[in-house]
Amino acid sequence: MIKTQRLLKVPTDVRLRNALRKEAVRLVAEKQIEPPADFDRLEALALEVVQNLQVNTDYLDFAIVLCGNEIWRDVVAATPFDRRLLLLPQCLKNALNCQAEMDSLGLICAGCKGCQIDSVLNKAEALGYTTLVAEGTTVAVGLVEEGAIDAVIGVSCMPVLQRSFEPVSRAAVPVLGLPLLHDGCENTNVDYGWLFEEMHQLKPNPEKQPLSVSLLKDQVQDYFTEYTLQDFFRAQDVTEKLAKRMLVMGGQRIRPLLTVLAYRSYSKEVREEIAMALAIIIECFHKASLIHDDIEDDDDFRYDQETLHKTHGIPVAINVGDYLIGKGYQLLANLPVEPKLLAESLRVVSSSHVNLSTGQGADLMLGTDFRSLAVDQLLKIFTQKTGEAVKVALLLGAINGGAPADELTRLETFSDWFGIAYQIRDDLNEFREEDSLEQMQHFPFLLALLNERFSENGHQLRLAELEKMDSIQLRQVIVDEQVDRHAEAFLKLYVDKCYQELDQLQNLKLKLSLYGVMGKVF
Repeated sequence: MIKTQRLLKVPTDVRLRNALRKEAVRLVAEKQIEPPADFDRLEALALEVVQNLQVNTDYLDFAIVLCGNEIWRDVVAATPFDRRLLLLPQCLKNALNCQAEMDSLGLICAGCKGCQIDSVLNKAEALGYTTLVAEGTTVAVGLVEEGAIDAVIGVSCMPVLQRSFEPVSRAAVPVLGLPLLHDGCENTNVDYGWLFEEMHQLKPNPEKQPLSVSLLKDQVQDYFTEYTLQDFFRAQDVTEKLAKRMLVMGGQRIRPLLTVLAYRSYSKEVREEIAMALAIIIECFHKASLIHDDIEDDDDFRYDQETLHKTHGIPVAINVGDYLIGKGYQLLANLPVEPKLLAESLRVVSSSHVNLSTGQGADLMLGTDFRSLAVDQLLKIFTQKTGEAVKVALLLGAINGGAPADELTRLETFSDWFGIAYQIRDDLNEFREEDSLEQMQHFPFLLALLNERFSENGHQLRLAELEKMDSIQLRQVIVDEQVDRHAEAFLKLYVDKCYQELDQLQNLKLKLSLYGVMGKVF
């Protein structure tokens, strides 16, 4: 935990600042630490830095910033200038004669030369940086998530840098932080020599340069237009037209995005035709499962449109779903890759198909009696359904990108934990929605926890009473027994498991990308 009561001091002596910087460089290089690193790891490193130099521990938090910088340095250096943001604080301005105006994002420098801001911005923009003079990191994280930039060099006071650690690390934003020499709301100062040194660092490295998840998501969306899909769906019969329409219909395209992310992260020679084909293959399987799910659940709408079985009847919908499954395998069989990659891809996809169907079958057989719900049973279903869908998406891309076997194993485990965490989060969200009172079956995990609590305590009479309650009363029991809090503990457990597995990945591109996905989802 961040200890806010500590002194947040920056050395006034430039020689001491440089000595601390050099020791942080040496120590991080010696330990070969890959980003991102949690606060406890950074604090331990920083303590070594100040102890090695026999420096006052007042500078521990300054050393934490330095160690964080060194861990991210290679990633930021590998990021082209035109994909970086320089973030300056407004307090650098000369408060007495500043002629700048303000807009919704921050300060618009008037170029009055009354402070160093204009000079710094000109140097940065000449290199190609995006620049922003604003307080805090919310805007910077937002620009990364939108795909406008991939890395940040930020100047701020020590308290702001400290508060920014959690959101920045959770979003896996590559960042170098330079603390102001003293805190204050106006007329502050920074070590400009240090700042210019950091701004000019450029060390191209394809393995370190981060992928923009948002830009890639836009690219994946473009795969599913009428025009793009015509190369894969050339026939004009009714079944193929309906199948193609299902692919064009909405959705976040998370599964094909994960496939392309994994493929581009591991591939040493990215081929766009393969990336597109992999995305379409995964989406064929996904849309087929949605068609069949809608029939099984008798849902009326999907993406704010009537479901296929409502508009064309159940037999037609079943057939279109089957067609999409066949089309996915057909496209996969014709993928222009090495035979061993194709064989492994077919093995993974077919196994996933079996596991998904097994999980769906178990889900359908659960019934409405919550006393039949078991926590372990539901966790297994979560891995077979949601976890399996994530797993096949990641593995298909990773296999065709040339990922080694140990990386595939880590991705499999990550997917299992992700599937569980995602479903628990969904159950909690459904439970807390205002219109959820008549939809108790939509959060079975909470009901299973309630069943487990009373069963373990031998409260069979209490269970019998619960069966007679209406949804409003049953919901109140869940709150009174703090079952939702118990579910939150499960959620945290499996989210932490996800991060622990990601930390074991050797592929930095995919690790950082999946950190970003986790940050958005959870």
